[in-house]
Amino acid sequence: MITSGIKEIYKEIFKSHDTPSLKKHIEKIIELDAYLPYSSTFFCITNTQNLSFEYISKSMNACLGIDNIELKSKGMKYFWNRIHPDDLNIWINALDALMNFTLDKTSILERSRMSYTWNYRFKDGNGDYVNIVQNTTPLEFDRENKPIIGLAHYTVLSSKIEMQVCASAKLLNANNEYETVYFNNFSQKLLSDNISNRERDIIRLLLLNYSSKEIGLSLGITPNTVDTHRRNILKKLNVSSTGELIGMLKTNKNII
Repeated sequence: MITSGIKEIYKEIFKSHDTPSLKKHIEKIIELDAYLPYSSTFFCITNTQNLSFEYISKSMNACLGIDNIELKSKGMKYFWNRIHPDDLNIWINALDALMNFTLDKTSILERSRMSYTWNYRFKDGNGDYVNIVQNTTPLEFDRENKPIIGLAHYTVLSSKIEMQVCASAKLLNANNEYETVYFNNFSQKLLSDNISNRERDIIRLLLLNYSSKEIGLSLGITPNTVDTHRRNILKKLNVSSTGELIGMLKTNKNII
C-alpha cells in the first residue's frame, strides 16, 4: 500500500460526526505520566478525527529513539511512514475488521468496556525495525457511538522475535476480566483455527500462572469446565502438557 493513501482509508474507517472534549483525559494522563518510571512501554492519547496524538508519554523517546515533540507535531501520518512496508496493508485490514466488528456486533454499552490489540513492525530512531504490540482502550465516542478517542499502550519488543500481525477485541466482564470476543491472525496462522475465543482466554490466563480455580472465577465458569477446556487445548495443539504449551507461546503472547 502507498503510505500517502492510508490517510483517506484510515479516516473512512474512523469517520465520525462531532468533536469530543479531551481536557479531562489529558490532564489525568499527564498527571500519571509524571510519576511512572521509564520502561519498554509508552502510551499516547490518539484522536482519529484529526489524526493526531493529543498526548505522548515521556517513555516514547526511550523506547523508540524518536523525539516526542516531532511525533506530536507531525501526527499519525509520520507514525504510519515508519511502519514496515510489508505490514501496512495487513495493519489497515486489521483496523478495518476491528471497526466493522465493533459497529456490527457490539452494543452501545459494550463499546465502553472494550479493549483492542494489534501489532506491527516499526522503524525506530536508529533505522532498525522493532515489534510493537498496541493495545487501545476507547475513551470517548461520537454521537453515533463510534470510538474516536483512545488511550493507546505500546509495548516494544525485539526485532528478533518473529510475530504475525494479529488483531483482537476483548470485553471487560462483570468480574473485571477481559474476555476475547474477536480474534483474527492476518498473517500465517500459529494457532489452529479450531481454538475458540474462550480457549484463547484460558491460554492467556495460564500464561499468567492462574490456576483452574482462579480462571473459573475470572471468566464466570466452573473449575471443571476450565479443566475440560485445558484438555481440549492440549489435544488441538498436539502438546502433552500445560508447561509445553506455555513454553511454545511465551514469545507469541500477542496471538491470543
